[in-house]
Amino acid sequence: METSNITSHTNLLSKIDLEKQNPNHIVPTISELKTEARSLFSLAFPTILAALILYARSAISMLFLGHIGELELAGGSLAIAFANITGYSVLAGLALGMDPLCSQAFGAGKPTLLSLTLQRTVLFLLTSSLVIVALWLNLGNIMISLHQDPSIASLAQTYILFSIPDLLTNSILNPLRIYLRAQGITSPLTIAMLAGTIFHIPMNFLLVSYLGLGFIGVSMAAAASNLFVVVFLVAYVWVKGLHEPTWTRPSSECFKDWGPLVSLAIPSCVGVCLEWWWYEIMTVLCGLLINPQTPVAAMGILIQTTSLLYIFPSSVGFAVSTRVGNELGSNRPDTARLSAIVAVTFAGVMGMTASAFAWGVSDVWGRIFTNDFDIIRLTAAALPILGLCELGNCPQTVGCGVVRGTARPSKAANINLGAFYLVGTPVAVGLTFWAGYGFCGLWIGLFAAQICCAAMMLYVVATTDWEGEAMRARKLTCSESVDVVITTQSNGDLTEPLVYVVTVAADN
Repeated sequence: METSNITSHTNLLSKIDLEKQNPNHIVPTISELKTEARSLFSLAFPTILAALILYARSAISMLFLGHIGELELAGGSLAIAFANITGYSVLAGLALGMDPLCSQAFGAGKPTLLSLTLQRTVLFLLTSSLVIVALWLNLGNIMISLHQDPSIASLAQTYILFSIPDLLTNSILNPLRIYLRAQGITSPLTIAMLAGTIFHIPMNFLLVSYLGLGFIGVSMAAAASNLFVVVFLVAYVWVKGLHEPTWTRPSSECFKDWGPLVSLAIPSCVGVCLEWWWYEIMTVLCGLLINPQTPVAAMGILIQTTSLLYIFPSSVGFAVSTRVGNELGSNRPDTARLSAIVAVTFAGVMGMTASAFAWGVSDVWGRIFTNDFDIIRLTAAALPILGLCELGNCPQTVGCGVVRGTARPSKAANINLGAFYLVGTPVAVGLTFWAGYGFCGLWIGLFAAQICCAAMMLYVVATTDWEGEAMRARKLTCSESVDVVITTQSNGDLTEPLVYVVTVAADN
């Protein structure tokens, strides 16, 4: 047992909860539903704020690209698509392998496992980045081999070269945010993102306008802002002492016992990439249409739009993943099940809200990014279809969070493979290039994929054996003999760490 690490921080412990889980409790009460909703919201709200701030920063980059010129907007959109396909999605997916390990370890009272998992994941991502760099250095040749416009491909190559430092920052930032979220610590990331966005605006003006770097300056500003976020977040966490209850100094242990992490990271990466890649592959397919500059630029705007809408279900998905992981690690399967029910209900409401938003702004949204009439027209035509996609996207994203909290990433990977590539791809290609639907055919294909994905994901969640998953969590964290578990409760102040609560776990 790791009681020495826990007792050394007794000043953070507020009370001891001796209540055992009621195994016969099946139907949740209204009070329990409200309590779980508050727990989810306390985790999701700061994550939503952080993501909205990050989106604002991305939108600023797109605005600068759009006002430089249509060709630059198309080149930047293609570069960002390639970076997402080969870089950011891979690192984010690999990092998610640590999500169930950290959340379940925290619930099971294994604080040392959290820091070891963080250190191992950072090393794993840095190693993986070397392969990604090799791909990024050959972007121009790869795009030309895919029959993309040479002028767009050349600009995309230039843009992505100055984004290479982002691989280093993402290799640190992705694991760090999961490490903190597993402990219920979410507000520092929000503060760091806000500071990074404030830094991003003058950095763009400095590099793009004042120094006259133009297109290159946008890429450099984005990379510099991400580095600023990482430095700010690490400094904030260290000064506030938020790392102290779970942090251990790096040692040779970082290079041992990578089996559980890798076995979760690879299918997590596959699941994330299969979804991310489908969005970005649509950008590549746009390059095969007549007059590709217009549809590629419109696709860049629409991906920014769906990224905005994705913030809300993804944040709830991260929150429910943490809640489910914590509760399974604490051997409370009924509470984990309750969290899943509440989160999926939220997802349905979010889907309808997002759909209504997309329909409502379809005539004006494109004008925010560009003055080009053709780009605005294509954007307006596709936005209602994008709204329909959200009816499936929100439930499937939150459902994926539930599955991730139970440490079953292979389920999500298989579902994404079937929905996006066995259903969505044939529909999209057939409608776009054979049936003559053009640009909108790609989005109809996405709609088919999202609905199929949502149905399968919700079926997996509904048929989950929660007691069995609690037993798997104890094996995963090697906590069959655990005596205490660590949970958190909000103190109502988003700028301060949550209060640590020790609960005595019942023996099976």
